Amino acid sequence: MKTIIVVGNGMVGYKFCEKFVTAANNKGFRVIVFGEEPRPAYDRVHLSEFFENQDAKALEMAPAEWYAENAIDLIVNERVSDIQRNTKTIITAKNRVFTYDYLVLATGSSAFVPPIKGVEKEGVFVYRTIEDLEGMLAYADKLRTENSEAKAAVLGGGLLGLEAGKAVMDMGLEPHIVEFAPKLMPRQLDSRSSQVLQLKLESIGLNIHLSKATNQILGDEGRITGMEFGEDDVLNVDMLVVSAGIRPRDELGKTSGLEMGVRGGIVVNNKMQTSDENIYAIGEVALYNQMIYGLVAPGYDMAGVAVDQILGNEESLMPASIDMSTKLKLIGVDVASFGEPFMPASKGHSIIFENKTQHLYKRINVSLDGKKLLGGILVGDASDYNMLHQIYLNGMKIPEDPAQLILPVTEGSSSFGDVMDLPDEAQVCSCENVTKGQICGVIESGEAKDLADVVSCTKAGTGCGGCKPMVKDITTATLKSLGIEVKDSVCEHFDYNRQDLYKIIEVKGYTTFNEVLDNHGNGGHGCELCKPLVASLMATINADTANKEYAIQDSNDRFLANIQRNGTYSVVPRVPGGEITPDKLIALGEIAKKYDLYTKVTGGVRIDLFGATLNQLPLIWKELIAHGFESGHAYGKSLRTVKTCVGSTWCRYGMAESVSFGIELENRYRGIRAPHKIKGGVSGCIRECAEARGKDFGLIAVEGGWNLYLGGNGGANPRHAELFAEQIDNETVVKYLDRYLMFYMRTAKPLQRTAAWQERLEGGLEYLKEVIIDDKLGIAEDLETEMETLVNKFECEWTQAVNDPEVMKRFNHFVNSDEEDDNIVFVPMRDQKMPEQWV
Repeated sequence: MKTIIVVGNGMVGYKFCEKFVTAANNKGFRVIVFGEEPRPAYDRVHLSEFFENQDAKALEMAPAEWYAENAIDLIVNERVSDIQRNTKTIITAKNRVFTYDYLVLATGSSAFVPPIKGVEKEGVFVYRTIEDLEGMLAYADKLRTENSEAKAAVLGGGLLGLEAGKAVMDMGLEPHIVEFAPKLMPRQLDSRSSQVLQLKLESIGLNIHLSKATNQILGDEGRITGMEFGEDDVLNVDMLVVSAGIRPRDELGKTSGLEMGVRGGIVVNNKMQTSDENIYAIGEVALYNQMIYGLVAPGYDMAGVAVDQILGNEESLMPASIDMSTKLKLIGVDVASFGEPFMPASKGHSIIFENKTQHLYKRINVSLDGKKLLGGILVGDASDYNMLHQIYLNGMKIPEDPAQLILPVTEGSSSFGDVMDLPDEAQVCSCENVTKGQICGVIESGEAKDLADVVSCTKAGTGCGGCKPMVKDITTATLKSLGIEVKDSVCEHFDYNRQDLYKIIEVKGYTTFNEVLDNHGNGGHGCELCKPLVASLMATINADTANKEYAIQDSNDRFLANIQRNGTYSVVPRVPGGEITPDKLIALGEIAKKYDLYTKVTGGVRIDLFGATLNQLPLIWKELIAHGFESGHAYGKSLRTVKTCVGSTWCRYGMAESVSFGIELENRYRGIRAPHKIKGGVSGCIRECAEARGKDFGLIAVEGGWNLYLGGNGGANPRHAELFAEQIDNETVVKYLDRYLMFYMRTAKPLQRTAAWQERLEGGLEYLKEVIIDDKLGIAEDLETEMETLVNKFECEWTQAVNDPEVMKRFNHFVNSDEEDDNIVFVPMRDQKMPEQWV
């Protein structure tokens, strides 16, 4: 029996074992795996998730029992210290000797720590292993005990550096990112996309310091106290996380005389063999084509090639070029690059879509003849990444106007590309090398009956997870093509879609998330998808407000206001239809002056008041309520505004009294809870001054009544509303809107705008007309009754809050004191006046 020794039990080392078990079932081989850490292989790609539950088991690639069940000897917490090539033996740090026939080096990489004076001080960490994270957590606890305003810096603004920045922020420390380059993620992003990413990260609380060369780490009694960049340039911090890159763990190659790269790494050929034909190197320790590949997908491919070579399949070789495309979610921000993200003008053209207000940047590079997609960068919205990546990989035809690939979908246009247009050989999951044909094949053969089966059969989506949306789309499309009904479950915790959960909660009368999860869920604790969804459904069904604990969907709901970047809140009173009396205008001005609030007239024709501290919110509400105002629900997934023009009362072009009807509609639908925010518009003539066609519902006055438009929105992907009904009267408008909004609230996916819901509705607008106008499903009366119930149950949440002592406790800065938190910093822009309380 031949012996294979695998040195390294990281993700790539584990993948070698998994692929070997599948290919050979260990017949004729003994496999021994050495891991330096005290636990089996775990998922480093999702290492940051450890901060959420601190459960190392949840990150395991496979439990220790898996190795034993597959006749693999797993030896953890023992480092291999030497290779004796002449005797084909390895020696461990415990001075144990093992003999091999084949040796696979999967030792990966270690964090690079720059040779900065003082870097050895207490409070300096690297971001690489679970033990590193445990040390950071313990030190952060200690810092918070000593200083509630403790700061932590991350040295490095690359992929892991930004993840580390989010980690220290989650630990309750003030986060700072320090990067030597003049931009974030310098290897993946161009300057403009990096600026967009920086704006987004700063908006959520990260402090970014670019073009900073750290001269030394400052300290007191052996502990870090700051970073010095120049004579008068110092950043005071209490903890430092070094994330300045990686270095291959290639010491075994050096000491055993294997061929090495000039800058490190063990040289391998396309068979993954080192200069010793019996020794293979895979993953981040392997230098292939003079490159170290820091992504998991190439490492998995290397593991597969090594398995095949050892088993005698000499035709299995690594390709000459390796695709370095990647999609990541950094701190909740989508970032992706594919193909050639940077490209000289001599090779092709670049098309750029940028919206800094939405923190969006999209760039694609196309060939000079405009026929091929060569690469691109996506920041803020990478929903098109999988399709763009496939178009690039497979050389698929692109539109005559390539800009259609990244520009928002507008009326009369459609998103480009369909997953079923991909060739069968298209690689959908690069981590596991799964093709579209394999996914379709397991479904068509009956081996897989749903998405979970597809994942189980093919392992697609079990690596980095970036391909999950496309795997799901292919699965759904294939099942539908076979006439199989597809249930769209909300998340892994529930085997139900939103509509199913709506009926369950309605019939059972549940009022807590745990009741729903315990009786109808799949265990666990829920997630950021299902928790707010269930809260939204309960609020809709019971017509309850965010003052009820179970109805709270997020932190803004909890405080009935939107938190701003400096820690203060905005107060947005409702101004139905934009109509306001002089007395109310004066009241808003006086209240703003009294509390030193910044005022802004919005595109939704109302006045926002910015800069209120948490404890001031109820005081401001009381004064607003006394002047006849109520909550404008600027914080909720509910109706925001119904924008109106001045209508026929004042405008010489006006054909109908748009203001009064807009006020009627806003007062009718105020406060209803929906999958996403809703906006309306009423224009008194076809001049369209209220921009009704850019709203979720819009009315335009014409001869004979109103034209009703549905399913429009602005934002990141603006879309014109579609003409739904013509020349209808006020009563019919209300009837159709009651049915439409209630049908949307019942059937849309979580956080799905009306535009996206309507666009994806099977049968489209014509089906919607059949349901809403013709009552094809026989539910029109039920929809109207449910909406009437919600309308009649409306209560102003601000009024509820100021009258409820328990709710009022939320607005104290401290649980055990009425004192104010004075750690508020005003951020002036465009010469704004500094509020007096912050001077």
